[in-house]
Amino acid sequence: MDTTQNAIATTRNDDNGFLGTEKIGKLMLKFSVPCVLSLLVSALYNIVDQIFIGHSELGTLGNAATGAVFPVFIIAQAFAWWFGDGCAAFLSIRQGKNDAQSAHKAIGNGILFTLAVSLALIAVFFPLRRPILTFFGASENSIDYAVQYLNIILAFFPAFLLMNMMNSVVRADGSPRRAMASMLTGAIINIVLDAVFILVLHWGMTGAAWATVIGQTASFVICAFYLARKTKTFKLTLNSFKPDLKEFAKAAKPGISSFIAQITIDVIAVTCNAMLAKYGAASVYGADIPIAIIAVESKVFTIVINIVVGIVLGCQPIIGYNIGAGNTDRVKKTFLYMLFCTLAIGLVSTLVFECAPKAVVGIFGEPKNVDPDAYWDFGVKTFRIFLMLVTFTCVMKMTSIFFQAAGKPIFAVIASTVRDIVCFVPLVCVLPMFLGIDGVLWAAPVADLVAAIVTATLTVVYFKSLRSQRCENERPTAKAVDTVSVDDRTVAR
Repeated sequence: MDTTQNAIATTRNDDNGFLGTEKIGKLMLKFSVPCVLSLLVSALYNIVDQIFIGHSELGTLGNAATGAVFPVFIIAQAFAWWFGDGCAAFLSIRQGKNDAQSAHKAIGNGILFTLAVSLALIAVFFPLRRPILTFFGASENSIDYAVQYLNIILAFFPAFLLMNMMNSVVRADGSPRRAMASMLTGAIINIVLDAVFILVLHWGMTGAAWATVIGQTASFVICAFYLARKTKTFKLTLNSFKPDLKEFAKAAKPGISSFIAQITIDVIAVTCNAMLAKYGAASVYGADIPIAIIAVESKVFTIVINIVVGIVLGCQPIIGYNIGAGNTDRVKKTFLYMLFCTLAIGLVSTLVFECAPKAVVGIFGEPKNVDPDAYWDFGVKTFRIFLMLVTFTCVMKMTSIFFQAAGKPIFAVIASTVRDIVCFVPLVCVLPMFLGIDGVLWAAPVADLVAAIVTATLTVVYFKSLRSQRCENERPTAKAVDTVSVDDRTVAR
C-alpha cells in the first residue's frame, strides 16, 4: 500500500480499538446479542418450515422429509462457515495487529471459493438427489416430499452459501447489528410466506421451499450490499477477487474447525437415521416415527446450540483482537464470561427437556398417519435421554469455537471431533446391539461425558501455555526498565 492507503487502513483499524479497552460484559452485549439473534433467525429457516408442515395436511411424513433434507443444508453450511468463520477470525486478528486492510484478499477469495463450491454442490446433489435423500433417511413414504423440497432449495444454493459466509465477515467487521438485520429480514419473509404458501395456498413442500429460498436471497442481498459499500476496517476491490490460494489459505486455516464441526453433524445424522430405521423397523415405533422425532430433536437442539455459538462468535472479534494485541488477561476473562453464559443456557435447556418434553415435541404438530401413542412415547424418551447432558455438549461447542478464534486450529478440531466422531458414532453403532433402539439414544450422553473430560484437559493446557507466553513477553520489558530513563520508559509504554 502507498502512504494514502496506509492512512486509510490505519483510520479503519482504529474503529475497533475499543475491543482492547472496553469492559468485556459491555462488549458481549454489543456483539453477542445481535449474533445470537442472527443465528436463531438462521435456525428459524428450517424450523418454521417444519412447524408449518407439521400443522398442515403433510404432517409427520412432511417432517420426516425435511429431516432427510436437513443434512444437505448442513453440508452447504459447512463450507460457508468454514470460509466465513475463517475470514472473520483472520480479520479480527489482523485488527488486533492494526493491519485489517491486509485481509481484503483473503476475504475476496473466500467469497469467490464459496460461490465455486455452491455450484459444485448443485452439480453433485441434483442428479443424485434420490439416492442421497434415501441415504439421509428418507423412506418410501417420504422420499417424494423430500425431492420436491430439495429441487427448489438447490436452485438457490449460491445465495444460501454466500449469505452464511458473508454474515460472519460483516459481524467481524464490527457490524453485528447489520449481520442480525440481514438474517432477521430473511426470517420474517420466510415466516410470512410459509403461512401464505402452506396454510393459505396449500402448496405443501413446494411452498415451504419457496418461502425459504426467497428469505435467504433477501439476507444475501443485504450482506452483499454491506461488503460492497459499508465496510469499516477493510475495503474490497476487484483485486480482492483475483484467485490467490496463498491468501485464501490464511483465512481457510482458522475456519477448518467450523467445517469439521458441521460435517460431523451430517455424519451423526446419517448414522443416527440408519440405526433408527434399522432398529425402529424391528420395534413398536416403525421406521418413520424415530426419524421424524430425531428431525424435531435436531431442530430444537439447533436452537440451543445456536444461542451458545452466537455468544462465542459474537466474542470472536474480542478474542481475536486481544490475541493479536497480546492482551492475554482479557482473553481469559472473555472465556470465563462465555463459560458462565454457556452453563446457564445448558442447565435451563436440560430442565425444559427433562420436565416438559411432550410440550416441546407438540410445537411441531400432532402426529398424522402414524400411531399417536408410539409417536409421543418415543418423543418423550428421545428428549429425556438423548439430550440428558446437553450442557456438556454446549460447553464443548463453546470451547471449540474459542480455540478457533484464538488461532489454535488443532485444539479446535480435537474439541469438535472427539464427541461426535471418536465417541458418538462408534457408540451409536454398538449400543443398539444390546439395547435395541434405546441404544441410539443412550449413545449421546455417554459420548458427552467422555468428550467433556478431553475438552476440559485441552482448556487447562491452553491457558497454561497462555500464562507461560505472557511471562515470556514480560521478561524483556523488565530488563528494559533497568536500562532506560523514566521518560523513555513512559514513551515505550
